[in-house]
Amino acid sequence: FDWTTADEVAWKKNYAIWMQFLNDYKNHGGRVTLGSDAGYIWKLYGFGYIREMELLQEAGFSPLEVIRSATFLAAQALKMDDRIGSVRVGKLADLVITEENPMRNFKVLYGTGHFRLGSDNKPERVGGVQYTIKDGIVYDARELLADVRKIVRDAKAEADLQKN
Repeated sequence: FDWTTADEVAWKKNYAIWMQFLNDYKNHGGRVTLGSDAGYIWKLYGFGYIREMELLQEAGFSPLEVIRSATFLAAQALKMDDRIGSVRVGKLADLVITEENPMRNFKVLYGTGHFRLGSDNKPERVGGVQYTIKDGIVYDARELLADVRKIVRDAKAEADLQKN
């Protein structure tokens, strides 16, 4: 409960050491992949994935190396690279489609996109996944988000009715 500035500095230095190790390991031929640590401190599967991509870039991975770690190398680690992990004929087609280039900024992969300053110097929201393709089926990601908002709103309204 008494997390001090010194604790924060020490933790930041520890992270820097770990990131250097990860980058060195990758540079010496080690396989680094991504994966959410769901169930830990209120995390849900997949919601930390983009942050993990950002952290690998912070560790020194190029954006292409991050994408490779998240896709092909992860499929290899799962021994599923014959079915997933790259775009090839006969493999499952799991893709996300965005208006922005995630290689330039991984933040555009967040479901709600990313804020930046527009040419008029006003904040604008860009990116966000437009479509998700799962097993070859195309889903409108924005419609799915709207559906989730409605489900949550309806559940809250029902819970409020049950209280009264």
